[in-house]
Amino acid sequence: MDVDIISEEENPMLHRTDIRFETTHEEATPSRLSVRDSLAAKLDKASEEVVVHELDTKFGMRKTVGYAKVYDTAEDALDVEQEYMLERNKIGDEADADAEEA
Repeated sequence: MDVDIISEEENPMLHRTDIRFETTHEEATPSRLSVRDSLAAKLDKASEEVVVHELDTKFGMRKTVGYAKVYDTAEDALDVEQEYMLERNKIGDEADADAEEA
């Protein structure tokens, strides 16, 4: 899967960068997690620091346009993002599981 950055906008108040991107894929629309991992690899960030908000694929096309927020740290993402968006991106699940075991 090929990811191209369309635009980047710094948001220093929330310790993040808002990104619009386009991905080209061969098969069906990629999952949110696979797009998140590809975007994180391209930006040289950890997967927990990238929150994919929207993916839009036109019918019959092999291109998906999306919007993501890339945080400076995973803690910034946990502080700012809403719970449902963290759940969709599978962020914070490991920390919660470790806390319950202790």
